[in-house]
Amino acid sequence: MPLPISINVATLQVAGVVSFYMSAALVMVFVNKAVLSSSPDLPLLFLLIQLLIAVVLLHISAAIFRRVEIPKFNWQTARDLTPVVLVNVIGLVFNTLCLRGVEASYFQIARGLQLPLTILVSSIHTSCIPSAKIIVAATLVSFGFFVGVAPSAALPLLASPTSITLFYGILSSLFIALHAVLIKSSLPHCDNSTIQLAWWTNFGSAVFLVPFVVFNGELQILRTNLVEGDWNGKVFGWGCLVTGIFGFLLCVAGLLSIKVTSPITHMFSSAARSVLQTLLGFYIFHDILTVNRVSSILIILGGTMQVNLPVHTTVTLSLFYRFYTWAKSSEFKPSPPQPVDLESARRPSGTQDSKIHTVVWSVDDEEK
Repeated sequence: MPLPISINVATLQVAGVVSFYMSAALVMVFVNKAVLSSSPDLPLLFLLIQLLIAVVLLHISAAIFRRVEIPKFNWQTARDLTPVVLVNVIGLVFNTLCLRGVEASYFQIARGLQLPLTILVSSIHTSCIPSAKIIVAATLVSFGFFVGVAPSAALPLLASPTSITLFYGILSSLFIALHAVLIKSSLPHCDNSTIQLAWWTNFGSAVFLVPFVVFNGELQILRTNLVEGDWNGKVFGWGCLVTGIFGFLLCVAGLLSIKVTSPITHMFSSAARSVLQTLLGFYIFHDILTVNRVSSILIILGGTMQVNLPVHTTVTLSLFYRFYTWAKSSEFKPSPPQPVDLESARRPSGTQDSKIHTVVWSVDDEEK
């Protein structure tokens, strides 16, 4: 007689949400890259269509589900939410311009200063000095960023990102950090509803983006592309539809992640997504992987783990320095990192750095 199989419902929920979040995030990055590669002169129009699709899907969801509540337009609320909406749309624009100019596997390196800038902005906003552990983690991540952007003899000149593209990545990271701080102060204006805030940010961002699409001449460019006939409009059209839908799903996945997963679980899923994104970029877009780039990704992930894991389970700074030195000398693909014992990584209650966990969590959700 077969033994009964015990299924933990909570574990299945966590696994489902994490898989959902990772899949949506990966689809967003790679479809965005495909569209921006085929239509590099229409980045703002592409972003505008994504935002409008998200707004439409929110209204459809509100018509089907009673728990989804669309706010009524109010000028006072619009004025109160203007800072967070402006920061959101500016961050999205720089994020799109950065992705247009770099390879998919390099995208996370170009935005590698996201965590250090978030810690800096949070510290200034709260007037709190981070702990030594947090400072070490920020330093480690910053080092990983500079390793990734350093010139490499193994990288062809045409594959190297331009300075302006890296600048877009830094600005994207900065505005994501500012957005993470502004979210908390903006929620009271939306009855503390994340759905209502999502509607305001998507709708408001679309409104602010319209004049820039016009002034940038992208409507005329779209018309010219359609008339000339040698433009692959199917990639652009389907890409807008897919990224609009998955952008909405990513918003839902982010809300579900906050509800059913812990920051440590979210951190490990983000690390796994980074590795998958690198491998898929290599196989789909034939991205070039150098020792510098692989080392940079691992160092940045190690710094992120330093923030989220207890001290006795983190990967230490010296380990990554030794790995980088070995990788530069051997020029071979590094062996996969050792698995972390999650059972020994339980955090005791009442830790002093809980505030910084909240901020880092918000930033991870903005990666969509």
